[in-house]
Amino acid sequence: MSFPGFGLASYRRGTLLRTAIVLSGRLFDLRETWHGACAGEAPPAWLEQSVADLLQHWQEVEPPLLRLAERAAAADMRQAVASAARPLNDIAPPFIPARVFCAASNYIEHANEMGTALAAKASSRPYMFLKTASSIIGPNDTVRIPPETKTPDWEVELAAVIGRRTRRVSVEQALDCIAAYTIVNDVSARDLTRRNDYPFKHDWFQGKNHDTFCPIGPWLVPARFVRDPQALRLRLSVNGEWMQDGNTADMIWTVREQVAYLSTIVTLMPGDVIATGTPTGVGMGRGVFLKAGDVMLAQIEGLGEIRNPVEAEIP
Repeated sequence: MSFPGFGLASYRRGTLLRTAIVLSGRLFDLRETWHGACAGEAPPAWLEQSVADLLQHWQEVEPPLLRLAERAAAADMRQAVASAARPLNDIAPPFIPARVFCAASNYIEHANEMGTALAAKASSRPYMFLKTASSIIGPNDTVRIPPETKTPDWEVELAAVIGRRTRRVSVEQALDCIAAYTIVNDVSARDLTRRNDYPFKHDWFQGKNHDTFCPIGPWLVPARFVRDPQALRLRLSVNGEWMQDGNTADMIWTVREQVAYLSTIVTLMPGDVIATGTPTGVGMGRGVFLKAGDVMLAQIEGLGEIRNPVEAEIP
C-alpha cells in the first residue's frame, strides 16, 4: 500500500504552542515522533521549529519530514511513536500567516448569486484583497460576530501556502512555488463591504477583516499529496445543513493563474496564503446569515475539516 501522506499542524500544550505531524488524521508531536522513530540518531536542527519556521526553509526540510512521516507510519513503528499522539481538540491554527490574499468572485455561480456582473475572462484579471493576521483563528475556535454587522456570512475556500520566494513566476511553473494546501473560511460582513458615503463603492477591509473572520486549518497538507488542486470537492454546512457543495474545477482563475498574477504585483514569500475563492451557496444568495449559536463545518477533499461555532461579540 502506498504512503497516504502527512500533514503539519500546531497544537496547544499548556501555555506552549508545539508542532505536530499528522498521520492518518491523528496528531503526533513532531519532536517526540522523531525520538520514537529515530532513537539513537542525532536530532536535526529543524526539529524544534514552528510550522511557520519550517515553511521558511521548505525545500530543505520537506524531504526529511517525508522520510520521518513514512518511517513513523510503518507498521513496526506504531508502538514506538504511540506516546507522541496528541488529542485533536488541542489543535491550534497551523500557523499565523502575515498575509492572506483572497480571490473575489472566482466562481461564476457565486458571482451570479451575489449579483456581480463579470467581464469576460479574456479581458479581465483576478480581483484580490487582503485579510489581516488578527482575523486568523483555528479549526475549533469561535467566530465572534461584531455588533456592526447584521449579515455575517460564510465562504469555504481552498488555500494555497507559498513555500518559496516568488516573483513573476509563469503560469506553467506557479504550482512549483506552493508548499501546501489547507482550508480557509472567509467569513464576511456583507453589509459592510459596500458603502454609499464615498465614491468608492466597495470596502473589503471592513467587511472581511474583523477579528476571528478567518478560520484556517486543520493542518497543512504538502502539495505533493494533492494530485490536482483543480479537482477538489469543497463543502460547508451550518448546523448540519449543507449550504455549499462545489468543486475547484469551477474556478474562473485557477490556482496557477492566481499565483502567477499576484507575483507580478508583490514578491510572494514563504508562508503567504492565497485563499482562492468560494463556490455558490453563501448566505447572501439565500437571505440567511450567521447568528449566535450556529456551528459551521468546512470540508475540502483530502484536506480535512474545520468546525467553528459562532457567538456574538460583546462590545
